[in-house]
Amino acid sequence: MIEKAVVLAAGSSSRFWPLNGRHKSLVSIMGKPLIFYTLKGLERAGISETIIVQDKSRGIERGLKGESFDMKLTYEANPEPKGMGDALFRVRNLLKERFLLVNAERVDIDEILREAAAAIKTDGSKAILFGQKTVQPQLFGMMRLKGNRVLGIVEKPKKGEEPSDIRVVGVYILSPDFFKIYQKVKRHVYDFEEALSEYAVRGNLESFIIKRPVLHLKYPWDLFSAEKYLFDRFLREAIDESSSVSDRAVVEGKVFIGAGSRIYENAVIKGPCYIGPDCLVGNNALVRGYTNLEGKVMVGANSEVPRSILQEDVHIHANFIGDSILGSGCRVGAGTITANRRIDRAEIRPLVENAKKESGLTSLGCVMGEEVKTGINCCLMPGVLIGSRSTIGPNSLVMDNIEENTLFYTVFKGVKKRKK
Repeated sequence: MIEKAVVLAAGSSSRFWPLNGRHKSLVSIMGKPLIFYTLKGLERAGISETIIVQDKSRGIERGLKGESFDMKLTYEANPEPKGMGDALFRVRNLLKERFLLVNAERVDIDEILREAAAAIKTDGSKAILFGQKTVQPQLFGMMRLKGNRVLGIVEKPKKGEEPSDIRVVGVYILSPDFFKIYQKVKRHVYDFEEALSEYAVRGNLESFIIKRPVLHLKYPWDLFSAEKYLFDRFLREAIDESSSVSDRAVVEGKVFIGAGSRIYENAVIKGPCYIGPDCLVGNNALVRGYTNLEGKVMVGANSEVPRSILQEDVHIHANFIGDSILGSGCRVGAGTITANRRIDRAEIRPLVENAKKESGLTSLGCVMGEEVKTGINCCLMPGVLIGSRSTIGPNSLVMDNIEENTLFYTVFKGVKKRKK
């Protein structure tokens, strides 16, 4: 039985831009950060102690303040993100027996461990690398295998050069002797994977291939899959007694409405939806289908919000916000629209780190960082990413990504002529 886990939450999450102003596991769904669900999953799996490696800002520790768990939590601050290996090596002295290593956003960890329970118990000495089949090997670390034995890991291989179709899913069972191998590896961003490959050469690493669908959270749009998973498992149908729902509003399906929220006349909410505390859904607004509104979100009159994730204190008014993610504190001017479908209905491929990435989605709107402001009547094209604290002027057409702290506006000319 594995009793101790290490959760890594100290990375820079660069591919998660523009939502990487804080660690990606601090994005909230149903009022809780993603790491909360990971820790609860570990708790259900019987883990008695978890060590959390966070960055020097200690944002994870603050984000979990006030939460209670039936296991011991130990926090370790990592002064500088240098990769998984460096983060893990910092807590080596706390690990005397086999341990579980997971990423902080692994919200489905209890189901993974349940599927692998027999394999974990069969051999109490082997290290185990968890994997799953993928058709996108260029996005992941890929296993080189001989039967169940792992021979090595190839990080993000080029198309046609992948050693197998089995990707690493960010779940590992390791022994303390791994650190002897790691100490001999030259330090670089992928030194953890290199040490694992050396560990594998010595015959110490077995694979376990997970059959059930496994979540991954590399890019911001992956949040939609995580949200759906959490909604399907944990969303409660309830309306807090301190909320105010008009008799002329329509609430259908599985919907949670939090304390102090107000739902005005002719508003329609079609679940599954989560409406957090102190939210407002205005007259004639429509909120539907896997939409998550965190606390103090205002969906003003005549807005439509399908399949979107809005973090705390977002205000919109007379907008269409479809298949979009808005960071905390955003203000969206009346008439602004997020286009969420290409005109040819093809896959939407956002630009991330100067390369187009396959999203696997034909419906994807805009992803905004924190405190973005738009003027009235802006049009945001499918898959556009907008950096935190940027401002978009009125009547602007946004077709490309906008960096942080940027003022963007479309230049147009007003013409005045005297009538004949």
